[in-house]
Amino acid sequence: MKAKIFITTILTVLLTLPCIDLNAQAQQRKPVYDDSLDPLAQVEQAVVQAHNTGKFVICQVGGNWCPWCLLFADFISQDEEIMNFINENFVYIHVNNQLKNAEGKNVPCTAAMARLGNPGRFGYPVFVVLDSDGKVIHFQDSSYLEEGRGYNKTKVMRFFKNWTPAAVNAAK
Repeated sequence: MKAKIFITTILTVLLTLPCIDLNAQAQQRKPVYDDSLDPLAQVEQAVVQAHNTGKFVICQVGGNWCPWCLLFADFISQDEEIMNFINENFVYIHVNNQLKNAEGKNVPCTAAMARLGNPGRFGYPVFVVLDSDGKVIHFQDSSYLEEGRGYNKTKVMRFFKNWTPAAVNAAK
């Protein structure tokens, strides 16, 4: 019996260490989701900007609580090629999936998530691509962009290149 408890304890520790490490890393990263913004208004403002510039909108949905969300933000912001590509083709925004209410409790941003097609079913971060008219045209599960304990540049660039206005309009 003691051996069974010991093995269970060791396995639990080994399985939770990666989560503890990612959460520690998340606490060290710069927050990118602005808790003061109304997520629904943020999306609508991005659509107006995209419409006026001929770009698409990419919403990175998640929150500052999400280590993989912050890791992705760091990953793209530290790569000049990726950032230039994003800036040329997209209005890129970080959309909170939850905000704190008056009591300080996290509550879901139901209206914004409904507007984006309830993307949380894919996990976080999840990317929602909207065309210049604000229509949701694609959800990207971020796990397909991962490699090891980070993100793969080739996979990330493939995602972005496949969802530019030029790529989508050429496919019509």
